[in-house]
Amino acid sequence: MSDTPAETPPADATAQPAPERRYADTTRGKRTVFEGMVVSTKMQKTLVVELGRLEPHKKYGKYVRRHTRVYAHDEKGEAQLGDTVSVYECRPYSKLKKYRLGAVLKRAGS
Repeated sequence: MSDTPAETPPADATAQPAPERRYADTTRGKRTVFEGMVVSTKMQKTLVVELGRLEPHKKYGKYVRRHTRVYAHDEKGEAQLGDTVSVYECRPYSKLKKYRLGAVLKRAGS
């Protein structure tokens, strides 16, 4: 070890300091879109949408029908019971509501 301190490079008077970045990544990723059927509209501005899927059984390989119920935000009250809708992920509105209504794809009874 030497007794001389490490030299720092001279500061350039014309150099601008780097701008401070608040977020590491400013681009938003693709939102996941799902299609499902409205099974409840009893809450204000909230839908319960059932998302169905087919997945193979772990042991036997036969395809089994599964479903998940998600809560979706519907600001204008567009969707009705039985409609087929598309919902997409968004920021959480509440503890359970993490989806937003995209579009009504098919009306019930038509």
